[in-house]
Amino acid sequence: MHPPVSNESIRSARHRFFDAGQSPRGLVSDTIVESWRRCRASGLTAERPVEIGPIERAALEALRQQYEDLRRLCRPEVEALYSDAKVTGSMVILTGPTGLILDAMGNPEFLDKAARVALRPGVSWNEEQTGTNAIGTALHEHRPVEVRGAEHYFGAHRMLSCSASPILDGRGRTVGVLDLSGEASVHHVHALGMVRFAVDQIERRLLERELAGREVIRLHPDAALLGTHREGILVFEEHRLVAANRYALDMLGADWSEIGRCRYDALFESARPSGTRAQPLRAVSGVEFQARRDLVASPLVKPQRVRTSVPARDHAPIFDAAFDAELQRGVRLLEADIPILLQGETGTGKEVAARELHRRSNRAAGPFVAVNCAALPENLIEAELFGYRAGAFTGARREGAQGLLREADGGVLFLDEIGDMPLMLQSRLLRVLQEREVAPLGGGRAVAVDFAVIAATNRDLDRDMASGRFRSDLYYRIAQACLPLRALRDHAERRALILQLWRNLGGDAAEMKLDALALARLAACEWPGNMRQLIGALRTLMALGEPGRLVRVDDLPPELRIPPPPSPLPVSVEGGVARLEALEQIAMQTALQSCGGNVSEAARRLGVSRSTLYRRLGLAAGEDH
Repeated sequence: MHPPVSNESIRSARHRFFDAGQSPRGLVSDTIVESWRRCRASGLTAERPVEIGPIERAALEALRQQYEDLRRLCRPEVEALYSDAKVTGSMVILTGPTGLILDAMGNPEFLDKAARVALRPGVSWNEEQTGTNAIGTALHEHRPVEVRGAEHYFGAHRMLSCSASPILDGRGRTVGVLDLSGEASVHHVHALGMVRFAVDQIERRLLERELAGREVIRLHPDAALLGTHREGILVFEEHRLVAANRYALDMLGADWSEIGRCRYDALFESARPSGTRAQPLRAVSGVEFQARRDLVASPLVKPQRVRTSVPARDHAPIFDAAFDAELQRGVRLLEADIPILLQGETGTGKEVAARELHRRSNRAAGPFVAVNCAALPENLIEAELFGYRAGAFTGARREGAQGLLREADGGVLFLDEIGDMPLMLQSRLLRVLQEREVAPLGGGRAVAVDFAVIAATNRDLDRDMASGRFRSDLYYRIAQACLPLRALRDHAERRALILQLWRNLGGDAAEMKLDALALARLAACEWPGNMRQLIGALRTLMALGEPGRLVRVDDLPPELRIPPPPSPLPVSVEGGVARLEALEQIAMQTALQSCGGNVSEAARRLGVSRSTLYRRLGLAAGEDH
């Protein structure tokens, strides 16, 4: 939580950022500045009217039913906050894991005001759609966030003061967001504290579902706080950490990446506590806690878990034969210690490709460490990459940190958005890549490292080198082999790709089929956000669809329902005449659209068999509208 910022300071920050194009650091918190930058980079315009409408009532009710377990779990805290919100002129909000508002309760007058700026059930308040706001920014930051007045990205939202916290399960996955919002003209001093306390209670009950049949260690520096909501909880299964709460990870200086891979002896020097009384427990950092060990019996019935943002079936990467061959070539280069540069637009799957290279290579047993060079805070990027000694700077951990470069030892270092790395860091990184040694901040002996390097960018590094934004010596070090990723609009078999993604995401398992016209519309879209945008759209359709029912054009978001303009006829180099196959394809697509997706009618008008139409357009049999 950042200290109160004056309205004058926020006005100065907005002028500097939005009007003068300068950094407003020092006027508002770094959290707000970084969020503004993300919003601007995604193309949002701060002063445009808010034009976000809610989803249909039936779809909202379906989502509420889908997340009924989450709503039931949160009900005691939501009702407690609601009683306060009614008398303080504010409202309490519960969202799903993507930021879509499920429930909003509170002061009737403020509920009406909030609805005018789309702060109402059925509307998604993630950053990509609604700009800087407590819900969306808390989702991005993975921690509690407060956004007051004009700190909101959109000017229309400056009447709001909002405090939100993500609700995390025992593995660190977001299952929802709890928010308390009120008038910006009233300073809600304790709002964020109230939200954090409520989320603590929710997460505690959520974590209790992970305890059955497992070993639980409860810890705190003060024995009197064991058993309270402030205690740390670690859940082990055969000495491996399988779940935890935020307090335990903060006490140990660990993060959610430890879940599922860290063992007890990597966290503690002392043996596990015995009995039910509090006993001293020393961490490997040397910090001593008071701890108690529980063994929780397995229930006869496995408890139901809250649906999280992680899909039930992970969508496997999809590569065509040509790109698969390029990946195999890349694996050979990686194993020969030749750095690879992945080049492609945002959303083309650069990290997916990098992870696949790691999985297929002889370094698969080692770690895959992804570093987003554009997302690391400027004042922390050096410490995050190179590590630091104890006391190297204000706020440093007492035990220091080894840094991401050392974490990648023995595996693959993935440098995403490398074109956005500051010049000063570029020179340090170049030295590490040349010498294969990392020296931590604050001095100390350099440590040898061994990792393969994959970098990725959506920028034109040749142009950046010419303008002095990117070092040419670093470019030639990381780009000894280049692997371009094509944009989705250039994919020759978009229909087949969409159908495969739909199956991988579980659409067929839920018996929700895409009808022919809906598939044609999806395949005809330009998809400027590429695979990321497409997968997001498919997951949205799946979440709002009904099992056993066709997904039709009317179910698509409004921007995807509009037929695209007709494509120009492709012309051959030899004679200036369009290829016959391309003409046939266009004629079939046009006929299918004019017949409302009815394959039988389109085939009759064209004078071809239905099977020919199915085969040429990549449709599955039986997909009549």
